[in-house]
Amino acid sequence: MSTTDFTPTLPGHALKRRQLLKAAGIGVAALGGLTGGPIAAAQTRGYTAPEGADNFYKSDRVRIRKVKFKNQYSMQVTGNLVSPKGLNAGVRMPAIVVGHPMGAVKEQSSMLYAQKLAEQGFVTLAIDLPFWGESEGQPRNLVAPEIYTEAFSAAVDYLGTQASVDRARIGVLGICGSGGFAISAAKIDPRLKAIATVSMYDMGAVTRHGLRHAQTVAQRKALLVKAAEQRDAEFASGKGIFLNYLPAQAGPETDAVTREFWEFYRTPRGIAIPPGRSLAQTQNRMLSSEVRFMNFYPFNDIETIAPRPLLFIAGDQAHSREFSEDAYRVAAGPKELLWVPGAGHVDLYDRANLIPWDKLTAFYTRHLAA
Repeated sequence: MSTTDFTPTLPGHALKRRQLLKAAGIGVAALGGLTGGPIAAAQTRGYTAPEGADNFYKSDRVRIRKVKFKNQYSMQVTGNLVSPKGLNAGVRMPAIVVGHPMGAVKEQSSMLYAQKLAEQGFVTLAIDLPFWGESEGQPRNLVAPEIYTEAFSAAVDYLGTQASVDRARIGVLGICGSGGFAISAAKIDPRLKAIATVSMYDMGAVTRHGLRHAQTVAQRKALLVKAAEQRDAEFASGKGIFLNYLPAQAGPETDAVTREFWEFYRTPRGIAIPPGRSLAQTQNRMLSSEVRFMNFYPFNDIETIAPRPLLFIAGDQAHSREFSEDAYRVAAGPKELLWVPGAGHVDLYDRANLIPWDKLTAFYTRHLAA
């Protein structure tokens, strides 16, 4: 892994598109939303998943059990509890809570990490955040960062009751937006003993400022006005108005950032539709709730997590690398920022050949030791 400083190139039209999306009231948060109905074969014809992409990895070395538990809002959180096969009865193991990318579900990226880490001797719990996947919460796809944060502490509550888990040795791994939620939880929950993030997005910063601070204060205020108008319309109609993020089909005009998310969320590489939902209902969010992220500041007081360790992992080509850099800069330590050479943001969702498994294993082994 390299620690050499690198500034990724974001094409001018991509940056302009980010600004346009923001001005139009579309948070660039994960840009993972889906539009339209079922994907026709023609829509993904010619697309080949990159080397090592293995989102739907199935391990024969672990046991997976669906579990449900309540958070402090009395909402049911659903997760997959993943344990190494052959656990000795009566032996308490270290555990890791795994959070999925913003707008995704546990079957997208999280279960790959949960299984790979369980193979190394950890009990892992991949959760669906409230309002997403199989967890409770109405309306669906609501943006509620405080409740997302609470889900990580609720997961610790649950793990602490399990006979196979040592409640004094619980860590957390947040992917994309869940990196920020995991840090937010760790600031107020000292039971999270080791905190790692992968391809982290600061959902607050990106909603306030856009990528690379491309959004002006005037644009931010215009977004708030649009969100308020939409909220009035939703109250009058009783129906939520959902944003669309990605094109039904990526074409020559599709900018690099949009295409990166499309290649995961709009192709068989990463499509995961929760029971009772449709493809068109996944990922998308209401602008009237999206703006709540403007009040979300996960890196404020991040230094108070010390002396618990922090590990930030990002691709050196990632359009989102600024968020890992920001967190690393203000964290007190012990802390480490690890660049994965040649990797983009979404690459670390599922490209098993690029994800630094040895580093993650060593980090949790050291800091969740008995």
